[in-house]
Amino acid sequence: MLEDIKKDIVKLIAKYEAEKEENISLRKALAESRAVNETCKRQITELEQQIDNLKLSAAFMGQAGSDIGAKEKIDKLIREIDKCIRLMES
Repeated sequence: MLEDIKKDIVKLIAKYEAEKEENISLRKALAESRAVNETCKRQITELEQQIDNLKLSAAFMGQAGSDIGAKEKIDKLIREIDKCIRLMES
């Protein structure tokens, strides 16, 4: 009976250590995810500012050819924003 209790204690200690290591690993992953999240948020803000600038410059230009180029740039920026959003969600 005493041997069974000792075995159970050893098992519990092993499980505790495993959970402790997993907790450390999860905390590290969470910190990394938060850092990526902040980076993506900053990038989104910058890209939104660039979009606003492009829209404003396109409005002042008023040329048909520049509208196409501005639209392509805006589409590219939107794709980058979508990529950042997907990174934040994962």
